[in-house]
Amino acid sequence: MSTPAAGSTKKGVFSRNDYLAPLPIPTGRKPSDVLNIIWRKNDVFLDIGNYSIGSAVMVLWPMVVLFAFMGYLFRIDHDEMHIFAVMTAFIIGVPAFFLIQGLFREVPLPIRFNRQRREVCVPRENGEYWIVPWESVTAAATQHSSVSQGGKTTMGLLVIGFENPDPDATEDNKHFSWGFNCGGGTTAMALWECMRSYMEIGPEAVEDATARFDRSKGIWATYLDDLIKAAKLRGWFVTILWEGFCGIFIFNTLLIDVLERWKLNPPPDLLHPDIIEWSKPLPPEQWAKRSPELEAAIALREAELAHQAERALLMNRP
Repeated sequence: MSTPAAGSTKKGVFSRNDYLAPLPIPTGRKPSDVLNIIWRKNDVFLDIGNYSIGSAVMVLWPMVVLFAFMGYLFRIDHDEMHIFAVMTAFIIGVPAFFLIQGLFREVPLPIRFNRQRREVCVPRENGEYWIVPWESVTAAATQHSSVSQGGKTTMGLLVIGFENPDPDATEDNKHFSWGFNCGGGTTAMALWECMRSYMEIGPEAVEDATARFDRSKGIWATYLDDLIKAAKLRGWFVTILWEGFCGIFIFNTLLIDVLERWKLNPPPDLLHPDIIEWSKPLPPEQWAKRSPELEAAIALREAELAHQAERALLMNRP
């Protein structure tokens, strides 16, 4: 399957697609795990999960708060209250149903990026595992906009694709893709850079929040520790306003902590004997190397980014 070259962009009237790989060249963005998709990280491999229970709660809970407040305002008018109840059941009830349903399903296995072998392990639903060359992975940031009476709305994804290495695979088992609801554009590039920078630079290039999977303290004690850490960075006023009021009442971070402890403590692991062996560290002399094509593409892209940074600096000078 042919794909546009990495670094190219296709624009439409209400859409934009930024193609990031193959080959996985730098995007110019700083790695940022905006969706907390990094589940494990060490010197050998990076586990990426697509079970973001926290994001689901952060989207749903503000609607619960908003509709509860609106219900309080409509409590006197019984006719409007009936209409409001039906609207609330539809807007909140449907996503809440899928959220609850997802809580009682097994957490999907992560995809594992092995930087020493420069390969990716992709678990499939039938118990099969694909071992895909890193440089064959496709990635694109897609963004779509719509205009209504309420204004312009923009939505986007980071889409990562994998090809089955088995040449005899059936047509419905040749391709697999993952989509991450991160808004597209530069945010999607920053999320992709978590994987790209890990594979091409190293673990130190990517910050992660995997410490949240090892909660030795209770929920309130952990929340207090997070407040103290945030206060050291931003001061107590901003911390109480954001992590305190908004964190509890608007986004319900305590509920997120409860659900993550239930479903992701610890995250699921790849336990097939062949994958356990594949995940073991190799002597440095046995590490896989970049292809000459990728070396040339990265060098060209880094030169382009350096030229762009230099030109921006000159334009900003008084």
